[in-house]
Amino acid sequence: MAEREYDVVVFGATGFTGRLVAEYLAETYTDVKWAMAGRSEAKLAEVRDLIGAPADTPLIVADSSDPASLEAMAARTSAVITTVGPYQLYGEPLVAACVKAGTDYVDLCGEPAWMHDIIGDYDAAARESGARIVLSCGFDSIPFDLGVFYLQQAAIKKTGAPITRVKGRVRKMKGTFSGGTAASFAETMKRAGKQPEIIEWLKDPFSLAPGFEGPAQPSGAKIIFEDDLDSWSAPFVMATINTKNIHRSNALLGHRYGEDFVYDEMFLTGPGEKGEGFAKMIAGDRSMQDNPPKPGEGPSQEERETGFYDVMFTGLTRDGERMTSSVSGQRDPGYGSTSRMIAEAGLCLAFDVDFDVAPTVIHSTSPAPRDALNHRLQTFSVLTFHLHV
Repeated sequence: MAEREYDVVVFGATGFTGRLVAEYLAETYTDVKWAMAGRSEAKLAEVRDLIGAPADTPLIVADSSDPASLEAMAARTSAVITTVGPYQLYGEPLVAACVKAGTDYVDLCGEPAWMHDIIGDYDAAARESGARIVLSCGFDSIPFDLGVFYLQQAAIKKTGAPITRVKGRVRKMKGTFSGGTAASFAETMKRAGKQPEIIEWLKDPFSLAPGFEGPAQPSGAKIIFEDDLDSWSAPFVMATINTKNIHRSNALLGHRYGEDFVYDEMFLTGPGEKGEGFAKMIAGDRSMQDNPPKPGEGPSQEERETGFYDVMFTGLTRDGERMTSSVSGQRDPGYGSTSRMIAEAGLCLAFDVDFDVAPTVIHSTSPAPRDALNHRLQTFSVLTFHLHV
């Protein structure tokens, strides 16, 4: 790709999450050529001043309803970071513009039906133009994708083989899911009412890995007691999208985890009556459906900075030895960590930084040209990795 005017453009910079992405870039990088994009130049200027970005930070007017403006924007940058969702309503024109321009793309999508469509419609064209279209680069699904990869790399190095059955278990979490996540969930359910086949895509753990049908997977839909973990486990709200992305990652890696790989995610709640009661409470929670946050709204800075999460990945090697990895973050998962993760994902694509430990972009619709894939060291200030053998 010829050198572009910008390394990255943040599309949707006037929205709640987009503003956090722009703020992170302004605070963290002085050597990156980046721009803020959105529908209103006046609002972009207001946000630029609000977050303390340099007064000369470029502003680009672009609108999802104006394909020509998206094509012009995509042609000027190496990568686009987009927080404009729900993506099934606003995402495809930007994907098309990036594919046409050979521009890399990252989003926060947690909408499996739309992702299924995008993979089918744009994978071949993205391969041809060199665009890397990378979906789900926030709390869903980077910590989970990297946690599994990190564990499997360690298992392969130690035993020569991957772990066939991995459990992803959220051990603790404090924070909120974004209004965009709630809106995406609502749009997916609305679309499913019109297209019944979408229900099958949502049920199928391999729906983002076209042409592959793997073994039966645990549903994770009911509370269970897990003897090997001595804990009750409850359904985890992000499991539906995370599991699909991880199976896609495995497929794009040539089934490095094996074609018989089994993976699920749940929320650990502890042993005994207390653990069971907590699990039942989580399973019965309907706040995402009944009282979701509105797009554009979000927690205060204090709430974002005091949030946290800790996710464990565990399984037995072929020799019967338990191996466990964990991924943790010290900020609210839906906003504080997510804004940093998607920013770093965009930068690692823009700069083609190779890192042989963790592949942020595994769940791309067009695989990166290197087996190691692209990563950026700064991500490890966002996520902490541990391995226990």
